[in-house]
Amino acid sequence: MKRGVEWLSGHTALIFPENMAKTHTVQEVLDLIFQDEDSDLDEDVSEQEDQLEENSDYSHSDDDDDEDNDDANDEDEEQAAVETVMSKNNAISWSSLPRTVAGRMAGENVIQMTPGPTRLVISHASDILSVFQLFLPVAIERIVIEMTNSEGIKRHGQEWKTIDVTQLHAYIGLLILAGVYRSRGEAASSLWSADTGRPIFRATMSLEMFRTISAVIRFDNRETRPVRRATDKLAAIRDVWDKWVERLPLMYNPGPEVTVDERLVPFRGRCPFRQYMPSKPGKYGIKLWAACDARSSYAWNMQVYTGKPAGGTPERKQGMRVVLEMTEGLRGHNVTCDNFFTSYELGQELLKKKMTMVGTVRRNKPELPPTLVTTRGREVFSSKFAFTHDTTVVSYMPKKNKNVILMSTLHKAAEISTREDRKPTMILEYNANKGGVDNLDKVTGTYSCKRRTARWPLAIFHNIIDISTYNSFVIWRELNPTWRASTRNWRRHFLEELGKALVTPCMQKRRHLPRTAASATLVRAVQPPQPGPDEVPQDDNRMGQKRKRCNFCPPKKDCKTGTTCCKCRKHICKAHTHKVSYYCFECTQ
Repeated sequence: MKRGVEWLSGHTALIFPENMAKTHTVQEVLDLIFQDEDSDLDEDVSEQEDQLEENSDYSHSDDDDDEDNDDANDEDEEQAAVETVMSKNNAISWSSLPRTVAGRMAGENVIQMTPGPTRLVISHASDILSVFQLFLPVAIERIVIEMTNSEGIKRHGQEWKTIDVTQLHAYIGLLILAGVYRSRGEAASSLWSADTGRPIFRATMSLEMFRTISAVIRFDNRETRPVRRATDKLAAIRDVWDKWVERLPLMYNPGPEVTVDERLVPFRGRCPFRQYMPSKPGKYGIKLWAACDARSSYAWNMQVYTGKPAGGTPERKQGMRVVLEMTEGLRGHNVTCDNFFTSYELGQELLKKKMTMVGTVRRNKPELPPTLVTTRGREVFSSKFAFTHDTTVVSYMPKKNKNVILMSTLHKAAEISTREDRKPTMILEYNANKGGVDNLDKVTGTYSCKRRTARWPLAIFHNIIDISTYNSFVIWRELNPTWRASTRNWRRHFLEELGKALVTPCMQKRRHLPRTAASATLVRAVQPPQPGPDEVPQDDNRMGQKRKRCNFCPPKKDCKTGTTCCKCRKHICKAHTHKVSYYCFECTQ
């Protein structure tokens, strides 16, 4: 025990030299010793923790470097997967992957107008006839009547009876009714026949009058035509055509999809700009450019193709020029066209006007990449895409060794449908919207008012009537969706009502009844009721009075009669008597 105390004393002197002069108990010495050992342990632990923290920082930095390396590898792999191909003319760089840009809808997909009939139509469309007259206004009727009467006077002199608006409407109405009855190829004499014809034709006007109007109807001044024709091949009907085309976009706003295509008005007579189109049923005729609503086939704009310019040089970029002119005034719409019109330059021009384009492309276009044109080694129903920042091209294989190429500024991704043939969505939407103009040809050809003629201006006028009647039908159906809901053949009923509304005023003005009973019945049905011979009072009896000269015959004729008008009491001879009610021809007005 003594030796232990001495050991503690010696150690205490070594550890605490400053306390050598101070005496401590054993317990105090033990506490001082263990306190010193604890501080050494704490220092060791703190050093180990510092090393762990340094190691942890080092490990985190290693992980970050690994992640950066992984991202870099992914980017390298993605860049390796993206193929960049130049076009045939080395002007456009096409990528195999689209550029995804998130954000709001593009301005070229926002329509500024409300699709459907305009406010002008809604405020004036009271019945079927009023809708049709919006397309053939008074200005057009005035030109046709004035020029037709001028031609009639040149041909018939003083014998010509001036036609008015009522007779012009009746003539157009008979053309429409002939189309309703599928009689456009039938001879006019057969339509007016008492045995095989329709009573309404004889009830409206005589066959001779119909043929006379068809022969002399004109749309311009023949005396000034040679001067105008030197610079305008369409001079014979230019005024009427321009005034009519101006009315088309004023009546209807197309939907988001618009179709631009060509159509043919069949005509085999002499025409300086007659075209041969073997793909059309008529083969020969007058070619028109048309822009239609893809859903309703409403003809929104039209243009006559008059052939090459006067110099004879073929027009360059004709397809692009036609599409830009046909869509003038539209914004936010998508234009569907075929390979005659589609080009990369057209797509860029439409984008500047806030419109998009979808259409087939010809294989020889220089803006296409060669990899999309070739078909060697490709699988059936396979698709290849190529992208720029605003244009997409797809090459689809519907069958072996045959591909279809489409270009679009509307679609931004490589979307494939789930159908068995794996058609791209771009092709399905093109097929749904490409038939706007073709459907217009079909519906107008079904009930066409076209008659056989050797004069091309009259053929164009018949086409104007066909388009106007169909556009009127589209507007009428949208304004009155419940009209004849329980029946079918709406357009046939529409045309029949329109034709009867046009001929009724002429039937009401007829002085003499037709010879056939059926036609006479139609005239009586539309004319105001008039008193018959039995309804005339006794004191107004036309017989038994003093014979006097007829008030309407010249005095030299000395035509005396005892018959008087039951309304004005004038003496009238047989020639100046209305045979239905014994009215003179003045009182019947």
